[in-house]
Amino acid sequence: MALINPHINFNGNAEEAFNFYKSVFGGEFAIIMRFKDLSSPEFPVAEKDADKIMHIALPVGNNILMANDVPESMGRTNENENRSKISISAESKEEADKLFNGLSEGGKIEMPIADSPWGSYFGMFRDKFGIEWMVDFDPNYNGHL
Repeated sequence: MALINPHINFNGNAEEAFNFYKSVFGGEFAIIMRFKDLSSPEFPVAEKDADKIMHIALPVGNNILMANDVPESMGRTNENENRSKISISAESKEEADKLFNGLSEGGKIEMPIADSPWGSYFGMFRDKFGIEWMVDFDPNYNGHL
């Protein structure tokens, strides 16, 4: 079965965001590649973009959370207008609380985590980097639809 791995674009703070995500999820980065690592005559990189993240990956369970910074020459990414969400299916209420509370720190809670009318334990928020998340624990769901 194919996996779905979220990929996020940032305006120069991908490394800061991913260090924060790593502090919540744990683990180690699978890769950190900077724009200067690929700089060549065919692919010149502006000095101001050289240390920005070209690709970063953090394994989370069987998935990989990935991101990059968007160089200014390619235009600005407006995270606050992006209504896409990253959905996390936790294995317990305790894990759901840990992830919800950790990732929402410094952000804006849109729906506090609580028992939902549809039977799961659910909450939504926008983290301090403008990325939207949903955290869910469903005791009747074993990870496979």
